[in-house]
Amino acid sequence: MAQNTNINEARACAKYVRVAPRKARLVVDQIRNKSVDKALELLQFNARAAAVPVAKVVRSAVANAENNHGLRGELYIKSAYVDEGPTIKRFRPRAKGSASRINKRTSHITVVVAPRKEA
Repeated sequence: MAQNTNINEARACAKYVRVAPRKARLVVDQIRNKSVDKALELLQFNARAAAVPVAKVVRSAVANAENNHGLRGELYIKSAYVDEGPTIKRFRPRAKGSASRINKRTSHITVVVAPRKEA
């Protein structure tokens, strides 16, 4: 994967999070292009379980922006996306000696923050 060469943005990733990507994308779609403060407020009161790891990634991206790139002030979520990680496969016994597969899906959550451009 290509390195992030833009100095005016910072990113954070959480890999192998035990949340299905479909469910995590519903949370991530709500915070895209919002300010960091507004996004964290939305995540705090979101009832979905995926909101907790997404909030953690947002806080990590803000910390990376401040510590690694010296970005301070009004940051916003430039991009946020969820990729599918490896699926853990389990089996559940069923009737007549058969079995059915259970897929425990994982996600890779990525958040990129940047300062707002002044017009």
